[in-house]
Amino acid sequence: MQNYEIQSDDWARLAADAKPIREQVFIQEQHISPEDEWDAQDAIALHFVVYLAGQAVATARLLENHSIGRVAVLKSQRGLGLGRVLMQHIIQLARQQCRPEVKLSAQVHAIPFYQSLGFYVEGESYLDCGIPHVDMRLQF
Repeated sequence: MQNYEIQSDDWARLAADAKPIREQVFIQEQHISPEDEWDAQDAIALHFVVYLAGQAVATARLLENHSIGRVAVLKSQRGLGLGRVLMQHIIQLARQQCRPEVKLSAQVHAIPFYQSLGFYVEGESYLDCGIPHVDMRLQF
């Protein structure tokens, strides 16, 4: 993989780079309504952006309740392992912060990806914005 950098900061500092990624992946590709995509959690979450050759190409956020969400990689950059390095970075940070766990709501097609990072499925699948999801957890 080429040189990449991961930055973490609040929404005020990373929104300009994170928002276009989420708009493309969730609103345009997955047809999630803007009302469902943007919420009050953005203002209080810790955000992450992956930069590849200086371009913002992936993003995610970590909430105070240990929930990882809004994990998105631009379609043109998928398959390069950026989602994996982003998730590993967040997991490492959560461990350093002595969090007891991290959890997420995974789209069903992404279950094997998250399982490969150590997450396990909890409960049955459900629809979120019309897309099948499952809750997953990784305890430390």
